[in-house]
This record gives sequence, C-alpha cells and structure tokens, in this order.
Amino acid sequence: MDLTAHATRNRDQWNAWAGDYVASAERNWAPDAKITWGIWDIPESEAKLFGPAGIERFSGSVAVELGSGAGYVSAWLARAGARVTGIDISDGQLATARRLQEQHTLDNITFIQASAEAVPLPDASFDLAISEYGACLWCDPYLWVPEAARLLKPGGELIFLTNGLLATLCANPQGMQDTEQLQRPLFGLHAVEWPLDEDDNSVEFHLPHGAWIDLFHANGLRVERLVELQAPEGATTRYTWANPEWARKWPSEEAWLLRKDRA
Repeated sequence: MDLTAHATRNRDQWNAWAGDYVASAERNWAPDAKITWGIWDIPESEAKLFGPAGIERFSGSVAVELGSGAGYVSAWLARAGARVTGIDISDGQLATARRLQEQHTLDNITFIQASAEAVPLPDASFDLAISEYGACLWCDPYLWVPEAARLLKPGGELIFLTNGLLATLCANPQGMQDTEQLQRPLFGLHAVEWPLDEDDNSVEFHLPHGAWIDLFHANGLRVERLVELQAPEGATTRYTWANPEWARKWPSEEAWLLRKDRA
C-alpha cells in the first residue's frame, strides 16, 4: 500500500488513537443504535443527511465508506439493506471494525485496508460514497474527491461531514474552538496542523467553500445541499477542543450532499 507522506502520518496517529474509539464504536454498532452525526450526536431525524426518505432508501444499493474508521456508518447502511465496502488505512480501526462485524454478523460489509486517495476498486462501482470525519478530513481533497467521483456510478451520491469552515478559521494553534477571532487566513487554506498539540501529529485538510465547489464541478459532482450543523441546546461532547457555546452560534460542522452527473 503506497501512501502519501501525510497519509502515513495519519495512519500512525490513528493507530495510536484507535483504542480511544472502541467504546463509541460498540455503542454505534448496536442493533438499536440511533443514527446520529458528528461530535454533537445530532439525530438523523433532525439533520436529514439521508433525505426525507431516510436511510431505508439505500436498501439494495452498493455503498463505499471512505475513511471508515471503526465502521459504524457502514453498519448503519448494511442494516438498511445496502452492500457496503469500508476503506481505511488504520490497522487499529480496522481491527475494531472487523471484530464488531463478526460480533454482529453483518455479512454484507467488506473492509479493505487502503487509502481513500487511491482506492483499489473499479470505476462506477457504487451508488453512494460517504464519509463522516473520514477521508473528507484526513485525505487531500484534490486526491480523494476525484477518487470518490471515479467510484460513483452516474447519478450516484456523495455525502460527507467534516469540520465547519468557520470553526477551522477560528481554532487556535492547539485546535481549540475557544476564540471568536480569526486565527488563520482563508486564502490558501488546505493542509492544517496543530503544532502546539504535542500528542497530535496528524494532518487535516480544509478548503474554502469556493474551492470545494470548483473541485466538485471539475469532477462532475453537483451540489444538492450544504448543511451547516448547529449544536443542540444543552449539547455535550467527549471532544475537549469543541465549545458548545461557540457551536450554538456558528457551525462547528458542515455536511455536503452531492450527486454525480449522469452524462
């Protein structure tokens, strides 16, 4: 598996973090788990990232989760009747995903160790590509978005959720959302690191909205919705860098919903 330099760093970092995500993965894989999104656990019934018809509309579909981590989004889709492939580079995260898949006997999921920047699967193979804080955050968008578009069938959908643009611009050098002032320029925004956090050697990727839209159009993807998510009243989160008061006033998370051109 050939990896870019930043992907190697992110793989090693996620192998170190993997144990911290086991408990939440076990909760989200449970048969009675509700579908919730992001760091604030916003219910799908409110976010509607799967649209008015809900996740059930993907029954019989073929889906790929890009940067699947511990695989719970893949599990949600599999239980809804989709055939799912999860792509991730972290040995630790994949070990959790495969253990839970076996525990819950979901045979319609396949996990593959690979980078979402170079997926070893054929063109036009999937009806849906999805990423919740996966490839959309940890892979270079100029690599993973063309891969997602390549993998989608004409008319297929791309759904991804990542940090909000304004949250990234306001986060301090440790990544804390504790300021209402801009901390970095918008122009030239791309790879982002947190140099004052000694425990974080990862590389994130963020783009201005205009750059995202240009990239989508260049790859035959049409924007259907941009959902700027607000933290619910009284929201809490395990993530110490997130500030619920800040996230009540500005979107700390955003979700893009796109469709591949049929032409």
